[in-house]
Amino acid sequence: MLSKLIRKTTLAALFASALTASSLASAATDLTMYYPIAVGGPLTEVIDGMINDFQKANPDIKVKAVYSGNYDETRVRALSAIKGGQPAQLSVLGALDTYDLIDQNLIEPFDKVATSAEDKAWLQSFYPGLMANGTIGGHVWGIPFQRSTIVMFYNKDMFRAAGLNPDAPPKTWKEMLAAATKLTGKDKFGLMVPSTGYPYWMFQAFAIQNGVSLMNKEGTQVYFNTPAAVEALEFWRSLAATHKVSPAGAIEWGTLRQAFVQGQTAMMWHTTGNLTAVKKEAKFDFGVAMLPANKQPGSPVGGGNFYLFKGSTPAQQAASVTFVRWMTAPERAAQWSIATGYVGTSPASYNTPALRDYAKTFPQALVARDQLAVAIPEFSTEQTARVREALSNAVQAALTGTKTSKQALDEAQATAERLLKPYR
Repeated sequence: MLSKLIRKTTLAALFASALTASSLASAATDLTMYYPIAVGGPLTEVIDGMINDFQKANPDIKVKAVYSGNYDETRVRALSAIKGGQPAQLSVLGALDTYDLIDQNLIEPFDKVATSAEDKAWLQSFYPGLMANGTIGGHVWGIPFQRSTIVMFYNKDMFRAAGLNPDAPPKTWKEMLAAATKLTGKDKFGLMVPSTGYPYWMFQAFAIQNGVSLMNKEGTQVYFNTPAAVEALEFWRSLAATHKVSPAGAIEWGTLRQAFVQGQTAMMWHTTGNLTAVKKEAKFDFGVAMLPANKQPGSPVGGGNFYLFKGSTPAQQAASVTFVRWMTAPERAAQWSIATGYVGTSPASYNTPALRDYAKTFPQALVARDQLAVAIPEFSTEQTARVREALSNAVQAALTGTKTSKQALDEAQATAERLLKPYR
């Protein structure tokens, strides 16, 4: 009799336990996030680890990460899924995509969902320079996550071998060209700047340094073919065509890091998002410097923001904000910066013990942050994708010699004028 009672009690407890677990599972809020992998390194493992930690701390929210290729491929894949009836609640996409996402009525502003006092303080916690691309019309549409500036990596061993001071990287175009000339030799070049992947971004850096911004604040006007912009593109082209310190033809974004760590170039311009990968792969002493100036120093910011897609339930929107706040908290921003090389997105992240200690032993980690003082928003306009494509095509045409810099930028300007006219 007693054994029957015990068996019944045990079964009842197991049933109740299973019911409770089932109820919790059914109560969980599911989120799908599209995420780009635009630079090298095992970033998916880092993101998976952060998501697992989040889910342990927030067992009522489940996040499914869908990994894609670069930013463009991720945008296309996410939007195709949404239009095909496979809803997604959030994504990391290019910071420059904000105009297009608003125009297509695809995203919700964070400030309409994150409304508590703590939420508002969180929205104010990031570097202003990283918020600029995602703040339009008085609303916050994008939250900085994997953000960057372009920095100059240089091989200190090659500098020493060429009689250059390894602790004094070039600060001007003139100094950079002089150093590149000394560093160029058999089977190696002094400098490589990638011309595939994001050619508009690299050109924007040259243009800034030559004193010209390529677009207005409203995103309705561009200045591709001003004399200063043409001069900037002509200088980039001359590095290979005239001075022979860079290889002729296209320089691939995706393989340039390998070229640098293999000693094929003494200097390279690239995203700071490659910093940790270079640190792990380089078998030589290397430095990181801000980009050199001509008329002024400068770099565009770059990288990706979190966005909230429309169509989510109120519970999913609230869960999305909880997740994004967790992912961008100072401790996680520090963790992400150390794991990748991307900029810590808030001043508070650089005051965490982890990032403070890291920077003491690896000061290269601070260069991209320090460069924010002279950085401007990434190129972004209405009809961004089409205007940017016109500019990238012009840059590549000039660098490969199929058109002159002036001819290529005149044509890109004409295309942009046609696309932007309805927005003025």
